[in-house]
Amino acid sequence: MPKFRLEKTIHAPRDRVFEIFADYSNYQNLFPKYFPSVRMLSTRNDVSVVEEHLMLGNRELVMMTKHVTVLPSYHEVFVIGGDAKGTHIVERFDQVANSTKLIVDVDFKLKGSMKLSNLFGKNKIETDYADIVSECVRIAEL
Repeated sequence: MPKFRLEKTIHAPRDRVFEIFADYSNYQNLFPKYFPSVRMLSTRNDVSVVEEHLMLGNRELVMMTKHVTVLPSYHEVFVIGGDAKGTHIVERFDQVANSTKLIVDVDFKLKGSMKLSNLFGKNKIETDYADIVSECVRIAEL
């Protein structure tokens, strides 16, 4: 399945950018188009287990995820169950002058009928995920 990297320069302080990208408990309110449902299951220190429904293109993925954060520089997501089990996403936030450089490494895996779907080519997944990142960037720059 697809592996890809997204890089963006965001015109906002690193703390602000991290606050938006790592506020997974609030994704449903911040990004309802992409996260129609988010339910926190447990939190211990900087690690949380979350049930998420993610709209990737016109498909809804139901996932159990583990979020690990290191304030304000690192957010890692492990998909531990569901349609994208085995997916791993790493977001790094580097302060650059008056901006933030965001580097997102994605190793996307799909399971079951999602894996068989012809609608999920590598470029389609990358484009759809880039749309979600762009929306996060837009909100961070407000």
